[in-house]
Amino acid sequence: MLDPSRVPVIVGVGTVKDRPADPSLALEPVALMAEALSRAEADSGATLLDRLDALDVVHEVSWPYADILGLLCGTLGINPAHRTYGPVGGETPVRFLHEAAQRIADGTSQVAAVCGGEAQHAVAQAQKQGIALPWHPRDENAPPRNRDYLAALQRRVGLDMPIRVYPLYENACQAAWGQTPQQGGAESAALWSQYSEAASRTQDAWLPRVVPPEEIATPGPANRMIAWPYPKLMTANPLVNQGAAVIVTSLAVARAAGIPEARCIPILGGAAANEPKDTMARPRFDMAPAMEVVLEAAVAIAGGDPAHFAEREFYSCFPCVPKMARRALGLPAGTPPTVAGGLTFHGAPLNNYMLHAACAMVRALRGHAPGTLGLLYGQGGFVTNHRTLVLGGEAGAAPIVTRDLQTVADARRVPPPPLVEGRTGDASVETHTVVFRADGKPDYGAVVLRLPDGARSMARVPREDAATLGVLMALDRSAVGRTGRLLPAAEGKVQTWVA
Repeated sequence: MLDPSRVPVIVGVGTVKDRPADPSLALEPVALMAEALSRAEADSGATLLDRLDALDVVHEVSWPYADILGLLCGTLGINPAHRTYGPVGGETPVRFLHEAAQRIADGTSQVAAVCGGEAQHAVAQAQKQGIALPWHPRDENAPPRNRDYLAALQRRVGLDMPIRVYPLYENACQAAWGQTPQQGGAESAALWSQYSEAASRTQDAWLPRVVPPEEIATPGPANRMIAWPYPKLMTANPLVNQGAAVIVTSLAVARAAGIPEARCIPILGGAAANEPKDTMARPRFDMAPAMEVVLEAAVAIAGGDPAHFAEREFYSCFPCVPKMARRALGLPAGTPPTVAGGLTFHGAPLNNYMLHAACAMVRALRGHAPGTLGLLYGQGGFVTNHRTLVLGGEAGAAPIVTRDLQTVADARRVPPPPLVEGRTGDASVETHTVVFRADGKPDYGAVVLRLPDGARSMARVPREDAATLGVLMALDRSAVGRTGRLLPAAEGKVQTWVA
């Protein structure tokens, strides 16, 4: 048994959902964070916030502040020595929990907290209604999001947003798995219905109802197509007001505070690895070595068998991610993928969803027998940043595992094909999507192509080319591998592709 003062455990979790009819009455993000921290302290049953020596805040987007750390600490009257405000990335809550646990294991921290909050729903409603929100001043000098790390051709083709990039993985994976688009869509709809079932039972979920697969799969006025093959009910929903917080301490501190050990959830460790930030610098769109290696590391922590995880949370911005994760783990179809409900139905407080998932995981594990294991898999960027964290098990049985597997992931990745433009002639589809307008009609198609010499290129399909768009959206046959013609670009335009 390790020294209890060096054994990290989660002792308190807090979540909050705020949905007033009048957006001017909504809690601002920093207030959501403060409330979540207060609820996490109450959940622990001990007085811990005034002992906090470390605070990590997940990157907040909906209402940027000039000094969110100072504002939050002033609101709560706390003064932790370690204060970190995170970068953009859906995996950062998992990273922060892991780092907090490692500091406790190292003896450099005794009581730590991770928190985040977003109020994008209130911000959007206020903008729509012309209401000035009575919140702390917004930082008007906050830098805008910059995606210059994506290839210039990719940005010109219009594949510069998550909803337009993840379908590249979805369509490539369906083809690699031998599925027709209809079969792949049916799998996604069934999976997303599982997420909705979990959301219907989850505290503070935004859309807590069970949604049948047929409703998820069928486009319509309330479920318009966003980017092929994803309708709205298969996409993350950032229009939420939600906050979450987790308090981590040592087993020794928890015991001294009188917290029952049955409510202390150990943090056993995990792993991290990334894909290249430029998606066109990746050789394939039907796999992600960084995902595979971090999941394999989690399985090793669990004793070598993924079935040892009683509970799982697979990141779920879009269906391709948990479908890839399940296959990477070798789990059967129908395996429950979530404890929180996913970024569509639980809601997607931008970078902070996995902290809500961690709260749901702690609540779930407390309901199991002592020693039960749970897996958190978080992901950020464009299938870019990957992290796992294993919770549960026997506290202090082994040192915390912290593995940087970047070298291992890089070794699995073959060199990507060169990205070229200006070529014409035969070109086959490597992967693709069709981007839709707000009225539900196609705006344009975007294709990633392979040329006869193996080089990669990209092109658009204009909305007027209904025949080629029909090829890209056929239900009975994947367009991946379909050969067509890459045409010269008109002046000031990107090249087009015709089936």
